[in-house]
Amino acid sequence: MIEPKQIQYNDPMLSTKKLRSLNFFGIGFLLYSLGNTFSATTIFDIKISQAIQIPGLLIMFTTFFGLIQFKFDNKYLKLIFTLYILWFITLIFRGLNHLANYTFLKSFLFNPSVGMLYFAPLVLLFPKNLKVLKKMFDLIIIFGISYIAIDLLAVRDLLNPVRSSLESVEVVETFANLSLASGFMLLTYGYHSKKRQLFSLGIMVICLLLAIIRARRGLILMNGEILFFSYVLHLIDSKLKLLIIYISILLGLLAMIYINGIYKPEDSRLFGFIVDRGTEDTRSGVELYFYNDMKTNDWIRGKGIDGEYFCPNIEEDQKTNYRSVIETGYLQTILKGGIISLGLFLIIAIPAIIRGIFYSKNMLSKAAGIWILMSLINMYPATVNAFTFPYLLVWISIGICYSKKLRDLPEDFLKKYFRGIT
Repeated sequence: MIEPKQIQYNDPMLSTKKLRSLNFFGIGFLLYSLGNTFSATTIFDIKISQAIQIPGLLIMFTTFFGLIQFKFDNKYLKLIFTLYILWFITLIFRGLNHLANYTFLKSFLFNPSVGMLYFAPLVLLFPKNLKVLKKMFDLIIIFGISYIAIDLLAVRDLLNPVRSSLESVEVVETFANLSLASGFMLLTYGYHSKKRQLFSLGIMVICLLLAIIRARRGLILMNGEILFFSYVLHLIDSKLKLLIIYISILLGLLAMIYINGIYKPEDSRLFGFIVDRGTEDTRSGVELYFYNDMKTNDWIRGKGIDGEYFCPNIEEDQKTNYRSVIETGYLQTILKGGIISLGLFLIIAIPAIIRGIFYSKNMLSKAAGIWILMSLINMYPATVNAFTFPYLLVWISIGICYSKKLRDLPEDFLKKYFRGIT
């Protein structure tokens, strides 16, 4: 049996100072995320929410660049990622004149989908170290605890009796930025204690139920994907595969009989709205306006970080006929950075998926590959690219998948390491 101490993987350059900086970055990131979450509720005024984000931003920026090391395990990744970051820099420079606008500057800093989005890929340059990943798992648990606490504080916002309330919809989707990272714990369940496994599963179930109540189809898909792929990995790792498959088929058949023969979901207060929404087309009109407004040059290089498209009469109380967001991740990426941005991201992400899922010896790499795959799937029903934990995990996963050292680590060793068994 391989003992953890026999494998010399940890980067000797990862000093105590860097680990301390990593802890502070996690604290800053948590504060920033909590402030953004509170901004969607009626708990605090928006100014208080931003006041929570400010120290988070300061802590992150004072530690962020100290953690970055321009070191790659793969020459292909080094080349394409360098081009990707250089392209992002050009996008920011194209929008410098708008940063002088106080309103846009606030949005740039406090909205995770605007300016901070362009810093998210830099977490790929954090040390690729098992200690770092262990701290990442700890931070996911802290985010999960925060999710439960804020759910309890904002229960009125979450369960607004007006089922079509846009405010409640925004709350559920924003809160998911705290909960979805728990899905990575489920994908890597073998590395965690039973308590952590059950806690993470509970977080995902709560998020799924709230998504169903608020009829958020994209969020339901995200939760469903995580639970499905976690189940598949469990089948792969389980010694009772055949029994689990038989039980799964039986339960699935029983569920189908129950739903089709006895239960009418359209009559349910819980599921009725999602049944109605299932056939409702809420995208075609917006996408048509988007296609009509985009010129050839816009498709190639985007309209910049301040990019907008002509889209009148789509939202109630719409202040302007121009929108800066389209609820499809692929089109949102093109709106801001063009096909160049999307293309560079895809030629980084797709090889990472293949390496992680098919050319690895452990569940950590497979889970990382699956996480990236899910992000590509989710870019159609939602705008998932933002400075949030789920998206940061995409870039952390890319780093894992391109690291041959991490992909080749034995499964038994990783289970012992993360569980603290020596």
